[in-house]
Amino acid sequence: MRIRMAVTQQGATVEVSTNLWAVVQWERKYKTKISQAAESMGLEDLAYLAYESMKTSGMTVPAVFDDFIRRVDDIEVLDAETDRPTHGEPTAAA
Repeated sequence: MRIRMAVTQQGATVEVSTNLWAVVQWERKYKTKISQAAESMGLEDLAYLAYESMKTSGMTVPAVFDDFIRRVDDIEVLDAETDRPTHGEPTAAA
């Protein structure tokens, strides 16, 4: 799952997209699969995904997640892509 977000901190807005690292870190922290949480994601979930994604993108964030949350004014989901596995075509029987 890839989520593109606009994160506003202290009046400045940046766009960030989740990446594999951020999603795995989220799954480890909250002990659930991202595919199961897609419909019930809360603000803390989005903030954590933004935090991890911003860190791996080279953006400066506080060392402590709660300090990051204190600085965030708003998080807006711009779009989300759910990875959909492809289904193989049936093969002809010989």
